[in-house]
Amino acid sequence: MAFPLPSHLPRKVDVSSQILSKLDSATWKTLNSSVASSWCEDLDECINQAKRRIHDRIRSDIAAFDAQLSSAKSAQERLSTLSHGVDSLNRSVFDPESGAASSTLETLKQHQALAQASLNADVLHASLQHLAKCKAQLNLAQTTADTGDLPAAVRACSELQRVLAASPGPLAEANVIGDMKRVSQVIDNRVSELLEYACSVGLVVNEQYITVRPSVLVSDSATPLPLSSVLSSLSSSALTARLTSLRRDLTSYFVDRVLRSSTSVTTTTEDDSSDSIVHKIQYITSNDSITRDTSLNTLSHVLDFLDEKVFPHLPSPQKESFPRTFAKPVTSSIMTNLLIPSLPSTLEGLPAFLQLTRKAVDFESKYVVGLLGSDSMDREIKAWADNLCAHYERARRVHILGATRNLILEHAARIGDTFVAEIHVSPEGVPPIQTTVANQQSVIECSPSSEDAWNLDDNESSGMSHSGSAVDEQSWGFEDAIEQPEQTGVASGSKPEVKADPDPGDAWGWNDDEPLEEGVDEETGANSSHDALWDDDPWGDNESPTRPPAVPAVDDVLRSHQVACSSTNGSSKASRGSSHVSAERYLVSTLTTEIVRTVENCLEEGKALATSRIFPQLSALSPGNLIMHTSSLVLELYCGLYPVVAASRLSDAALHAQFSNDCYYLSEELDRVLLKAEAPSDVQRRLQEDRANLIVLADSWFYDAIDKQVMALCNTLASAGGFTGTADEDRYDECEAAVTAVLQDIKRLARAWKHVLPKGKYYIAVGNVVDGVLSRILDDILAIPDIPEVESHKLGELCRILFALEEIFVEDSESLVASFVPSWLKFSYLSELLEASMADLTYLFDEGALVDFEIDELVKLVRALFADTPLRAKTLGKIMGGHPIR
Repeated sequence: MAFPLPSHLPRKVDVSSQILSKLDSATWKTLNSSVASSWCEDLDECINQAKRRIHDRIRSDIAAFDAQLSSAKSAQERLSTLSHGVDSLNRSVFDPESGAASSTLETLKQHQALAQASLNADVLHASLQHLAKCKAQLNLAQTTADTGDLPAAVRACSELQRVLAASPGPLAEANVIGDMKRVSQVIDNRVSELLEYACSVGLVVNEQYITVRPSVLVSDSATPLPLSSVLSSLSSSALTARLTSLRRDLTSYFVDRVLRSSTSVTTTTEDDSSDSIVHKIQYITSNDSITRDTSLNTLSHVLDFLDEKVFPHLPSPQKESFPRTFAKPVTSSIMTNLLIPSLPSTLEGLPAFLQLTRKAVDFESKYVVGLLGSDSMDREIKAWADNLCAHYERARRVHILGATRNLILEHAARIGDTFVAEIHVSPEGVPPIQTTVANQQSVIECSPSSEDAWNLDDNESSGMSHSGSAVDEQSWGFEDAIEQPEQTGVASGSKPEVKADPDPGDAWGWNDDEPLEEGVDEETGANSSHDALWDDDPWGDNESPTRPPAVPAVDDVLRSHQVACSSTNGSSKASRGSSHVSAERYLVSTLTTEIVRTVENCLEEGKALATSRIFPQLSALSPGNLIMHTSSLVLELYCGLYPVVAASRLSDAALHAQFSNDCYYLSEELDRVLLKAEAPSDVQRRLQEDRANLIVLADSWFYDAIDKQVMALCNTLASAGGFTGTADEDRYDECEAAVTAVLQDIKRLARAWKHVLPKGKYYIAVGNVVDGVLSRILDDILAIPDIPEVESHKLGELCRILFALEEIFVEDSESLVASFVPSWLKFSYLSELLEASMADLTYLFDEGALVDFEIDELVKLVRALFADTPLRAKTLGKIMGGHPIR
């Protein structure tokens, strides 16, 4: 592009620009003819000047001008000549009539038509030739199929399909090829059906027999076809399906059935109606008893028949592979249907089973490995037989645990299947006495089905029949001599007739305030009355002694009761200075004896297996060890299963406590078993752990039963509303009803537990229940901020209602309530303090009788009972100084 001139340089202005500027600046007023004429003159002048300059330039260099002029004329002439030549050439080439291009194109068109005609002729020839080949192959396939030459028909159909698939492109889409393919498919399907029929006729396997025809005659066939050629002619998918079905039928009908039902077979060779040979093996009915030992012999006959009559007809690849695939089902069937079900449940059956196992190992070596061609390094039966001891013990363990489970389920559905056991309680320093447990069956109604769970208003009767002795009617039997038995164990006895005993509440004197109903004793015919205090005493002596658990003797508490009562607090413990042994009875389920017997049987059976040396010790686990360990699993099964299946029954207070007895009884019996049994250290360690778990379980269920009863009674006391407002008669009636209900409930609970728990645990359990109730009442009363005089008298009366509970703890005219109810003295003094004067309270405090109360409790009680006077302030000062030191 041109560069703009700087503004300071002069610009050359031409005439045309000047004239145009003038035209632009002219207006209609200034524009006239003279102005236009002047503009024309200026233009003419400029043109003339330009001509003169051109002429002057030419004249200045005329020679060069002439040369250029002549050159221009010469170029013009040559251009004209060239244009004429090009036009002539164009006419000679592109002329539609005589041009070279037109003639060349015409020649090419003729050549193209000739080449296409030649190509069409070649394609038609090839198609006709291939079509003739297809027709010939189709005729061959049709002919062989019609004549029954099935192997040749299969080959012809295969070749026909190959030829049809290789048809040339134009022919492949022709209708004739489509028709030939449809005809070929029809022939192929027909041949396949004939082959399937020939296979089904040549080789038949059903529930009763196996038949093999070496040659098969099909319809429209002049000569029989060999079974091997028929099988070889099957397609790969059809042959695979046929062999799979054959293996399944052989396994189901002639392997599993032979091993399960222990039947016999026979083989025959005969001619059929078409004079063809038929090989047959079939089951036979025999009157002789057939044992499992003969099952392997029968199975060997079957495999020999298959090896001679069936396997040779299989095609070459399947002749070796099919027997190998058949080896695994045979081995699995021997394991599943013969060896594992034949595992004996007793040690006496092991020799016969070992002989059967050796036959199975030999069978595997000869037939599974040798005949069927299985891997010699993968011998499942031999590996199983080498570990036969462990398999036997595992099966035995499953059997024992299954029987134990059924036993637990059976006993969980029964009620009253119990017996009375005895424990001999000795003080510290005296060795426990090993005694037997008398097998006694008793039926005790512990959980009535009425809405009143405690059966308050009903006549309660509980029957216990003891094997050989009656309960002592007058005493606990503390001073009776205890006979030392010569042998330990569980004596079996029949269930005697259950007899009804008098109401146990009468023995305690609890029903003095209730209407009495006279009952007739079945043995004496006399009316039972309140005078017969101990007719139903479940803790009376029996001639059959029991094992001693570690439970404090109640007679020790009796002897130390005077010390306990004179103690500075109410929670005294029993002294164990006695030198004699006492007997206590408690109720136990007969299921425990079955569990103990099962544990003993496991240990004895394991020991017998270990000493029998029937099995060689091939591993670190010695024979009998698993069965011995089953004893621990039996106990664990009982502890885990019984509380679940008997959950509805164990909600009853008596049965809840009885399960604690069962666990304790099992722990003591297990201790006896451990002392007698000679078990390996690991088995003893497991049983010691189980014994410790049983003791923990017994304690947990024992105290859980106590906690549940305390909770239920506290819920009953909740209706008293904290014992406030007792000055109102309606409120007092509500509180009195709650306290009376608690009293009756505790009495009924004591009657129920008396038949179940041993005396020592009975007093502990009832004492804890009573203590929980008294503690709740104490807390409620001491929490009242203001107790007027009328309410204090009412509260005192309510407290004295529960004094009747002391009758539960009376033993030989001695009260044991302070020994087993820690808050009894505190509760007794509270009833006195509620109606006592300030002087009486001060006297009791100075004498140290109120040591069971905390200082803040006494302060709150004084402030609630007495008005704010100088005397009360003085008394509070003395109390806040602390209890007097004695």
